Amino acid sequence: MTAPSRRALVTGLATLAGAGLPAPPLRAQVAPPAAPPVAPWPTRPIRWIINFPPGGAADTLTRVLAERMGGRLGQPIVPENRAGAGGLVGADLVAKARGDAHVIMMSSGASHGTGPVLYRNVPYDPLADFTHLHLVGTFSCVLAVNNDLPVRSVAEFVALARTRPLSYGSGGNGTLNHLSGQLLARDARVPLEHVPYRGSAAALTDTMGGQIPALMESLPIALPHLEAGRLRPLAVTGEARDPTLPDVPTFAEAGFPGVVAVSWFGASAPAAIPEAVADRWADEIGAALRTDVVRDRFARIGVTPGTLGRAGYTALVRDELARWRPVIAEAGIRAD
Repeated sequence: MTAPSRRALVTGLATLAGAGLPAPPLRAQVAPPAAPPVAPWPTRPIRWIINFPPGGAADTLTRVLAERMGGRLGQPIVPENRAGAGGLVGADLVAKARGDAHVIMMSSGASHGTGPVLYRNVPYDPLADFTHLHLVGTFSCVLAVNNDLPVRSVAEFVALARTRPLSYGSGGNGTLNHLSGQLLARDARVPLEHVPYRGSAAALTDTMGGQIPALMESLPIALPHLEAGRLRPLAVTGEARDPTLPDVPTFAEAGFPGVVAVSWFGASAPAAIPEAVADRWADEIGAALRTDVVRDRFARIGVTPGTLGRAGYTALVRDELARWRPVIAEAGIRAD
């Protein structure tokens, strides 16, 4: 049986009314439910967790952005250093703040790329426990030595390591600086002892003071000391020379093509924050990175501003985990 036409339905209702019988009630038109209102954000100060000590690359980049963005968001951004375990302590704090839209961190290869592979029993999932928002910047690492060390090239550094034990420092286990030194040891086939510090500042101080002969350090942090002549740079880990050190070769140019690595930092929030907040974060960070003020600040310290938004930065984290897992397993490198 076919459904009655509109004309037949109207005729039938008129017949019922003419006969003095009540017409059946017409079905009311129900409007679709309204979308829930977007809650205002932010409503209180924002904690920006820095999972390394003061003076390192994560600390520097965070403070540049926080200074630029606090006024736009209408609430202060409060940097908070929570160092330990190569960046894992601070990252775990953010992972445990699930759903808190007023917490953010400067994630990096140490906490979300190599660290989860290097350490046993990492207490968080670098993908599932975070909302990755935007790539902040990339830069090279640099091998620098104490001025009293009798070497002026990577080849001379390696030759010296063949005759006596040599060590190098870094700002912590599991950092790209740590791994870059191990890449050199593998490529040159010489033992290089890694000396982990609780942050870059202490590693720099001891290298300049002669307590250790060398360090592998993020270019933005080492650059002022290199420019002042307090340390001697030997090579950078990027695929090309850095504009801030045009006379310093890449490791590939120095004869060690296996030593190529780029440090990266990005902004990440806990998992399960509102989508609207995640999108706002990505938009605001991207806008800050495009300003002349931030670009000039980054250029002066050898940092290339990031352009990857939420999807792109999440893919980068996933790719870095996949890239380093077999390398670290094959080399048998552990951070704990």
